[in-house]
Amino acid sequence: MSMNNNNNSNPHGPSSSGPVPSFPGPRAHTQPERQTFPSKTPNSHLQTEPAPTATAAAATARRKKHKPNERQLREKALAILPESEIYTQLLDVEARVDAALARKKVDIQEALKNPPRIQKTLRILDAPFVSEILCFLNDYTDNNVITWENSQSSVAHEGFEVKRKGDREFPAQIRLEMNYVPPALREVLGVQVDTRSRIVSAIWYYVKARKSQNLNDPSFFQCDQALQRVFGEDKVKFTMVLQKISQHLFPSQVILLEHMIKLSGNSPVGSACYDVMVDIPFPIQRELNALVPNVERTKENDVCDESICGIIRKIHEHHRRRAFLVGFSQSSLEFIKALVESQNKDLKVLLGESGQNAEKDRKSDFFKQPWVEDAIVCYLNRKPAAGSVVK
Repeated sequence: MSMNNNNNSNPHGPSSSGPVPSFPGPRAHTQPERQTFPSKTPNSHLQTEPAPTATAAAATARRKKHKPNERQLREKALAILPESEIYTQLLDVEARVDAALARKKVDIQEALKNPPRIQKTLRILDAPFVSEILCFLNDYTDNNVITWENSQSSVAHEGFEVKRKGDREFPAQIRLEMNYVPPALREVLGVQVDTRSRIVSAIWYYVKARKSQNLNDPSFFQCDQALQRVFGEDKVKFTMVLQKISQHLFPSQVILLEHMIKLSGNSPVGSACYDVMVDIPFPIQRELNALVPNVERTKENDVCDESICGIIRKIHEHHRRRAFLVGFSQSSLEFIKALVESQNKDLKVLLGESGQNAEKDRKSDFFKQPWVEDAIVCYLNRKPAAGSVVK
């Protein structure tokens, strides 16, 4: 093999990948790590592309995520760069800062799970606990029964008025039908009167709070002792909850009120309600929830990391070239022999001869083996191709 064919393309070092040349004796540490040197400008790998979309940028960031050792200098490079000790110290400081930020992020996430709360007054009217109200005006023949159903009201109402023309006082009957929860279900939900839809929602939150949802089939949930008394089963499907609680929901005892409609005196118009102190999330909770994403890595950090990795690659590249030239200057003959041998192996790999031993083919003993005669007979007995001339 001609050595000129191997080295003209790259005057600074070997031109193809392959095993590192090894040298005997004390010069073994000066041999280079063989690497194909790029023909681009030194800073070509630091050029940035136009900013992609958010989704594409996230995917590109995942693909270009650097390994931890890509920003670290190798020990051989550290030996010839005394100033690199400061860079190594900066890497240690960065690792400690990243660890501190990670711990603080976990602390913030834990704090957000139990946010601070303030007390406010919640005013509860009677309407949510009433399923139906019937007013009987017996002195009137037309429209003497007025009915109000809570289930047909899409929005909450504080009350309603019934007006009729008249010139004398008379009694009116009012019947209230309450939403009632039986003892077994009341023990689970902690309420006695509520609507059907809110009872289903309360059961869902009960299951979610106790993590009773089936891991293998999320459409089912496991019943604890309290739910077993309600449903009578160990496992219930969510879509069957509404059907199964129907047997526990029935009209409570009807409340009958006699009200005298008077034409004189003060108006008895008023409202009855309950004021309850409740805890609500702190008003700044939304800003706190947005704090965690802000501590994530920014685009500026990624650009700096890319620049650092590019510089580290250049340092390693120059170190390999230096090691190549140092090895050549200390032992030119041995270095060239090792280089030619390495290039010869690379050429065999490129030509697809790696599965054969070319050194054995060069010797005549290789063709004196028993299989050679059979190979000759097979070669002579081959069927000539059409149109070929056999001599």
